[in-house]
Amino acid sequence: MTRIIDGNDVASDVRDGLGDAIATLEDDGVTPTLATVLMSDDPASETYVSMKQEDCEEVGIEALDVELDPDAPAEKLFGTVEDLNADPNVNGILVQMPVPDHVSNRDVIRAIDPAKDVDGFHPENVGRLVAGDPVFKPCTPHGVLKLLEDADVETEGADVAVVGRSNIVGKPLANLLVQKADYGNATVTLCHSRTDDLAEKTRRADVVIAAAGVPELVDGSMLTEGAVVIDVGVNRVDRDGESTLVGDVDFESAKEVAGAITPVPGGVGPMTRAMLLYNTVMATGRQTDVSVDLP
Repeated sequence: MTRIIDGNDVASDVRDGLGDAIATLEDDGVTPTLATVLMSDDPASETYVSMKQEDCEEVGIEALDVELDPDAPAEKLFGTVEDLNADPNVNGILVQMPVPDHVSNRDVIRAIDPAKDVDGFHPENVGRLVAGDPVFKPCTPHGVLKLLEDADVETEGADVAVVGRSNIVGKPLANLLVQKADYGNATVTLCHSRTDDLAEKTRRADVVIAAAGVPELVDGSMLTEGAVVIDVGVNRVDRDGESTLVGDVDFESAKEVAGAITPVPGGVGPMTRAMLLYNTVMATGRQTDVSVDLP
């Protein structure tokens, strides 16, 4: 029978495991603080930020909510980030993407202090990850590794197909999987929109990770029997006149073939949020020289 990998359960374990680390910090008079910066009136972005703030409050992290007018000049956002960089009481900074068109995403990422870059997107943190010396692993790739660990999936020597080459998921995840480290040592094929015969690549894989942003791109015919399938995609589609969420994997056909699979929703999504908390606690310990044990 196919195992459904429950991201909600694993994320809950991560949050529970952060309790001791947060208590250690509090014993030293330190409260981890995450600043979320929202420069958008997009309902989805507003919801994401609200959920992250609720997560913080649940585990004992202070949530600092900063909202900016989407029509404000770019300098307003960069000035806000500069102030948060300089604030010793702020340990992590997350600028919710996307930002308005008149603001450069790349420049925003570069403006964040690498020591407070809990998304793990700053070039310094990306370079350290590629070099095999990561500080902050990007939240979604790190969450995927945690799901594989919980499912007792052995990556050493395994063939892994990562479908998607984004800077947020595909590229950093492929880099993590090939590292000489726990839940690394895999042979990774990084696929993308121009990959010839995608199904041939995915059928060879012991683990398929779909992160292309294309609804139900991978189906059961593209998998080998017993493969582990991690679906990173979250896509809203109209079906029978109703809006519904689907992943990058056709869940119904894939679960007939896969040995284990994540659902959408309830798979990778909760892990992304949990690993943001993880990175915020790590950043706090590093900035305050307080040794903390992380789950």
